[in-house]
Amino acid sequence: MTAERADLPPGTTGPGAPAVPGAAAFPAAAGLPSASGVPVPAPSASGVPAASASGVPAASGVLSASRIPSAAAEPLLEVSDLTVEFHQGRRRPPLKALDRVSLCVSPGETLGLVGESGSGKTTLALAVLGLVPVASGQIRFAGHDLARIPRRARRSLSRDLQVVFQDPYSSLNPARTVGKALSEPLEVHERVGRAEQRRRIATMLELVGLPPDAADRYPAEFSGGQRQRIAIARALMVSPKLVICDEAVSALDLSIQAQILNLLADLQRGLSVAYLFVSHDLAVVRYLASQVVVLRRGQVMESGPARTVCEQPSHPYTRALLAAVPSPDPRTSRAAPMCASPARQAAGLPRPRPEPDPTPHPPGGMQ
Repeated sequence: MTAERADLPPGTTGPGAPAVPGAAAFPAAAGLPSASGVPVPAPSASGVPAASASGVPAASGVLSASRIPSAAAEPLLEVSDLTVEFHQGRRRPPLKALDRVSLCVSPGETLGLVGESGSGKTTLALAVLGLVPVASGQIRFAGHDLARIPRRARRSLSRDLQVVFQDPYSSLNPARTVGKALSEPLEVHERVGRAEQRRRIATMLELVGLPPDAADRYPAEFSGGQRQRIAIARALMVSPKLVICDEAVSALDLSIQAQILNLLADLQRGLSVAYLFVSHDLAVVRYLASQVVVLRRGQVMESGPARTVCEQPSHPYTRALLAAVPSPDPRTSRAAPMCASPARQAAGLPRPRPEPDPTPHPPGGMQ
């Protein structure tokens, strides 16, 4: 298992944070094209690349002005009044999984999509990927309406639109080596020789913090965090413009979550890739995203800059989500129980079950 550094998001550091040894810096990934078409520079003359917060070498050093996303840039992904329905039978009305949802993602930006289970987050991601039918609305990506584009044209656009799934154990084929898994996008979208495939696979593995010889091993030989790094490498093999991260860190331990979040941030700075980051954890989204959209029952409750939404939420449901975040201090949790939270009551959330009485009782039911 590769040793990695755990730089935790704000609020997770301190005496209780797990200590993870620092990682050795791998050689910089030279010649890998970014989403903007600018290749990652080669290592310096000293041969020592600059290590980033995730323990992985910085992908590109200082960003040029052309690679910094502009506030006035045209949105890369624009969802307008999107409605997705699922039929429940002949005598029941269709279930609206998404009801007139609108959002946009700019080039090189991270948009966080937050909500409880069943709010429609994954359904929206699947609609963008073309895996669920759209009842109405538009999904414009790079100037094309994905909801009405022909299948052949959509396949050509899939190079610029990739996904990282939640479970790193089931998203990789256990019968194929890592090298075979990473070569699939190249075989579909680019006609390159075997030698070029091996070179680019080794480069990408180094970029995500894994040794090049990992290409000859099977997914079962890696930990959960390492498998998610492999899944990220597979998504970035063809230099996409947008990567959809569907609960990409929720199945990982806290320290591994921090490492993957730092890795995603480093790759975004180096490759100018945009993320649509789906999560139920507002703290994780605030750490990575610049914009946040809060969903509930298929509708947008609130949207705006991540700091504003998390520090000054305007909707009761957003305040309820923030109130549901557990506190590491039990005294704080007991002083402000969630069942008495006005935000939960205003949002219509059910009252949580009362905690068991910690007072010890004599055996045999004697009081």
